[in-house]
Parts: sequence; C-alpha cells; structure tokens
Amino acid sequence: MKILAISGSASIKSSNYYLLKAIQTLFKDRFEITIYDSLSEFPLFTPQRLKEGIPEIVQDFKGQLFKADAVVISTPEYTHNIPAVLKNMIEWCTHSGEFTDKKVLPITFTPYEPRGENAMKSLLFSLSALDAKPIVQLPIYKTDVTIGDEVILLSDDVKELIESAFELF
Repeated sequence: MKILAISGSASIKSSNYYLLKAIQTLFKDRFEITIYDSLSEFPLFTPQRLKEGIPEIVQDFKGQLFKADAVVISTPEYTHNIPAVLKNMIEWCTHSGEFTDKKVLPITFTPYEPRGENAMKSLLFSLSALDAKPIVQLPIYKTDVTIGDEVILLSDDVKELIESAFELF
C-alpha cells in the first residue's frame, strides 16, 4: 500500500516531519510511505493563478496524492487552527478531486493536551469539503514521545495507537 505522509507545518524538517519519519520507520516493512515536507514552497492559491495554470510543484504533489492509496497528515496548531501552508495545499486541491474518497489519517502533533483540538476540527472540516474519508482522529502530544536531534522515538503506547489507526487503511 502506498501512503503519502504530509507534514502540515510551515517549518521544513519540523517536529511533524520527524514524527512522520518515525511512523515511516515503524512501518518500513509493511507500507510504502513517502513523506512530503514542501508545502511552504507552494505559491499562494488564488483563482487567478488557477486560471493561469497549476504550478509544476503543485502538479507534482497532486500526482503523488492521486497515486497514493491513503494519506497521513500531521499538523501542528497555529493560532487555534491549521497552518496557512496546509490550508493553502487544501485550496489547491479543492476542485480537482485528489482527496475524493481517499482514506486519510489526520494527526495533530502538539506540545501537550488540549492543544491541537481546534486544528483537528479545522482539518476535519476541510477534509469533509474535499470528500476525503478520515479514518480516525489521532492527537499525539510531544510529552508522549522522546524528541532528540533530528529524531523522534515513539513510546510503546503511541506505537500501539498508530498501529491501530493504520489497521483501518
């Protein structure tokens, strides 16, 4: 199964990216997981840009999304919402159907509970507008993992949660 894992953070190589790397490692023998960490390079979506033609970076992303059997989106919460780069990606995909009926695992990865609740609501609302099929909501907190230099180690409890979620794909 091909899974596209999207880091919704505005920061390249963010903690959300490293969480997705840990998930990729966890499932290295079971799933083909590709991590996409370049949303900040997308031009701002405007109807005028859509009329002018879809930029190559967005076309490449849409191709990866279309080929994926499922999607994992890991996002922080910025000002009680999803980051602008993630919302911008959603805007680029609003009318083109790449998310239609696609199984999606939405993850919020935030410092501590209850942070992430508003971002999850926003992400689920947007996924609904795209006709995506969220399989479950998965809040993960930085207090539940070990964060090192360019690596995140998942606790046994978090591994179990993630494995249970992936069984729904």
